[in-house]
Amino acid sequence: MPRFSIIVPVQGVAGRLPSALDSVLAQSFPDFELIPVCDTPDSPAGAVAAGYAERDTRVAPAHSPSSAGPGAARNTGMRAATGAYLLFLDGDDVLVPGALAALDARLRETENTENTENTGAPESIDVLYFGHERAHWWGADTSTPPLPRTPAGAFAPGEAPQLTGVTVPAWSAAYRRGFVAQRQLAFLQSHFADIGWGGLVTVEADRMAVLRAVCVRHLVRRQGSPLNLPGEHHLELLDQAELVLTRAAELGLPRDRSSPLFEQLFAAVLRTAARPERLPANRRRAFFRRASRLYRRHRPAGFRAPGGSLGVQHRLLATGSYVAFRALRGANRSAAKARALVPRPRLPLTRVRYALNLRRPLDENLAVYCAYWGRGYACSPAAIHAKTRELAPHIRSVFLVGPDAVDTLPPGVDHAVIGSREYWEVLARSKYLVNNANFADAVVKRPGSVHLQTQHGTPLKKMGVDQSTYPVVAAATGSFAKLLARVDRWDYNLSSNRHSTEMWERAFPSSYEALEYGYPRNDVYYTASAADVVRIRGELGVPEGRTALLYAPTHRDYATGFDSRLDLEAFCEAIGDDFVVLLRAHYFYDQGSARSSGSSAARIIDVTRHRSSEEVCLAADALITDYSSIMFDYANLDRPIVVYADDWDVYRELRGVYFDLMESPPGRVVRTPGELAAVFRDGSYTDDSAAALRAAFRERFCQFDDGRAAERVVRRLLLGEPPESIPPVLPLAERTPAPAPALVRS
Repeated sequence: MPRFSIIVPVQGVAGRLPSALDSVLAQSFPDFELIPVCDTPDSPAGAVAAGYAERDTRVAPAHSPSSAGPGAARNTGMRAATGAYLLFLDGDDVLVPGALAALDARLRETENTENTENTGAPESIDVLYFGHERAHWWGADTSTPPLPRTPAGAFAPGEAPQLTGVTVPAWSAAYRRGFVAQRQLAFLQSHFADIGWGGLVTVEADRMAVLRAVCVRHLVRRQGSPLNLPGEHHLELLDQAELVLTRAAELGLPRDRSSPLFEQLFAAVLRTAARPERLPANRRRAFFRRASRLYRRHRPAGFRAPGGSLGVQHRLLATGSYVAFRALRGANRSAAKARALVPRPRLPLTRVRYALNLRRPLDENLAVYCAYWGRGYACSPAAIHAKTRELAPHIRSVFLVGPDAVDTLPPGVDHAVIGSREYWEVLARSKYLVNNANFADAVVKRPGSVHLQTQHGTPLKKMGVDQSTYPVVAAATGSFAKLLARVDRWDYNLSSNRHSTEMWERAFPSSYEALEYGYPRNDVYYTASAADVVRIRGELGVPEGRTALLYAPTHRDYATGFDSRLDLEAFCEAIGDDFVVLLRAHYFYDQGSARSSGSSAARIIDVTRHRSSEEVCLAADALITDYSSIMFDYANLDRPIVVYADDWDVYRELRGVYFDLMESPPGRVVRTPGELAAVFRDGSYTDDSAAALRAAFRERFCQFDDGRAAERVVRRLLLGEPPESIPPVLPLAERTPAPAPALVRS
């Protein structure tokens, strides 16, 4: 039997789950079992847990429906546990190094120092409380809540009456499994289950101990606690309070224990009563009246309310004076409300119209799309737009573009120019809003509207708030507070692979739902025909019979202007006349540029301004890139990729990356222009070893792209079809990419 069973509910924390599991597996004390509890084996977190189970036999995943909540997940873990002591760990928290060894030592210490005259053997501790620290989601400003004063060794609950368990999170204690089973303790399906669990554990326990050391580092999520959100669930707090108080009465808890328990439970109740906005308007009076009845029924004899304003609240609750209680709260807030009233600035006329349109009903059949801050009709928003016109023609689809991009729109695309009167009107009234970047800060997230973030690449480089520790990038990003305000408008966030799902969760912390549907912009890599490839190559000017190499370097935040980082003319001379280079600069730039213009310049075709990077990829026989996310998209075509990593160490240090590309590249890696030319001269860019690297890369990063991503999005979000009816993702082996140019030529 292992010493500890560590139960980790993992729903919705795939991005940080590896840190939690690693913190357990790295413990110096090895006698434990680790039980991640996932909603389904194929969920993002479930896949992470399964991977750990394959590598370490101490990891034993269990499953509990996400709809049942974390309490049910903990119950599932307890049923599967075989250890002597139970510990709970949230999926985005970590055990500090040495935590299990410290817990084991403290348990042995309390057992060995007890008086064993009657039994001849030490008694076991029912619950061992330990310290924790709270770390804010951005990784700074940790704080360590103090534990109440207690005796040095093991003690009966009456010896430390202030330690009621009500204010101690479930993950800040170790519980003897035999005690939990004997007393039939379990978490109820409630948002306030920790309060009920903690109270019942302390009421039922015979012997407790405290370890005054930090064992858990708890992440304070940016979204805050769901307990602070408004809703009917706040009524559950009274259920938990009544459960604990009723059990305490049944056991005849003495006054020195029942008074602190009563006071701490009603401190939580009064926090909610004093914030009526947390409750629906029609339930506020009922909440107060039920709380008042509980207060009078369970108030211990001789209980003395605390002093100050909190004592006034206690007295009003005891008398059931809801009107007076509400008046007291209003008086306390009136001054603050007056200070918050400041003059509103005058707005431009278009913004005035926007504000007026916000008062009109949403147009249930209106969708707006935008890509790359209005640069044109491109990327996943364009793919979703096209599929919407096919599957949901009743929806008016409006693409938002800048003035310079109007002429680049395909025929028949309804559009609005950014900043115009129509632009603000459709933004105010649209039911569906689709973007691969973000809408303007002034755009309001209306109740009932659906915001979809499509992203525009798989993250190799650090993104979102993960950029905050990289000064060069952080300075260019601007206000992270504004960034997160924009993220809070998202309802859904697209992902093309599990890696992206996990990294987006870290980079853009909020409450959106991740849709692992693939990137709609990549659909064309599976739907394009040989005729499409021939047409695109002709439009780009690729000479008949030549091998086209797409060279697509990424943007460097620490550089000024576009730099190809390669003498393309010299490169063309070195690889011979059979090749041409398609140069595509990052979308920040209007055109690329070669470093010289000699006899080989004609073999360098600048395709930067071509509206579709997907079409450019279809035309290319092979890709040369450095760290651009285009490699993840191009890998869908299963064509050769060469990584030109001439400044990898500098890029990784200044820009920050999520994984080491040099250890898991999509093909050959070269560091110098000479090495780059050599792999094309000798053909090694397409040999078996390069193909093996590409196959492993595709398995990891082309996980959900199969040609039907846009269809999944439209059916789920715009047509409202249930998730179970959405077409599943085809296995990689069953997908057929668009034909390569070499096959078309043959």
